[in-house]
Amino acid sequence: MRLPPPDAPGETVVDLHCHSTVSDGSEAPRAVAARARAANVAIFALTDHDALDGFDATVGAAPAVLRGIELSCRDRGRSVHVLGYGLGPGPGLSALQARLAEIARRRRERVVRICERLSALGIDLDARAILARKTHGTVGRPAVAQALVEAGAVSSVREAFDRFLHDGGPADVPVPRLGVAEGIELLRAAGAVCNLAHPHVYDDEHLAALLDAHAGGGGLGGLECHYARYTAAERARFLALADRYGLVPTAGSDFHGETVPEVSGVGVAIPRSAARRLAAWLATSEGGAAALRAVA
Repeated sequence: MRLPPPDAPGETVVDLHCHSTVSDGSEAPRAVAARARAANVAIFALTDHDALDGFDATVGAAPAVLRGIELSCRDRGRSVHVLGYGLGPGPGLSALQARLAEIARRRRERVVRICERLSALGIDLDARAILARKTHGTVGRPAVAQALVEAGAVSSVREAFDRFLHDGGPADVPVPRLGVAEGIELLRAAGAVCNLAHPHVYDDEHLAALLDAHAGGGGLGGLECHYARYTAAERARFLALADRYGLVPTAGSDFHGETVPEVSGVGVAIPRSAARRLAAWLATSEGGAAALRAVA
């Protein structure tokens, strides 16, 4: 679906789901911020996986820039990604950063074990070389997938996941992850509001279970309905679901640069009324006061 242009009447451009080289994106935080600025994004958050390191480089990218993160959790044996926005300084943020440091250590150990499994399958990769590329932030399966492409073992990152690295795949190595409730609690303690990312990745039963357990009183306040790759029908479906559960519809491109070439840029245009409702919700976070001013 072709999205409306950023300056379309009655719309506001926001992006609350972007990735940089701090996690599995191909562009540095400053470059992603420049894209947001060029797209006239009004409210922006860099949401790298399990890492906050890129925030300082994005300040000034939009009238409202929130400290954000995409936190990797686990439920029913599957990955669940919770987006947090507006994290503020204090003991809660320090506690979250301590957990992120532990997660980063486990991710690095996981890369070594994945490479060992690939070796048993006849594909030799240098785990030390993969880890050496990542001196900060998080490293994980996408880095191994890229190494598989470079080694000629697969033709794309998508093929690497489909054949080897998907949850439960022949080279996948499970790692202990936060439960969804624990992840939300950590984010809320750091002053954030919480949003369920890309709901299309869950089957209907799992999605309903997640929302039944965590929406509203469970600390989950938003649902990513305006996702860059959604068709009009998909947006309508998730907007109806958000309304049913009393959740605020959020918007994000899930930009990764060359890592996910299907998303070519930063920024998602949404109705101005939706942007105002979104901004009011974001303003309830510790670091989200500027969101209201950005859409005034």
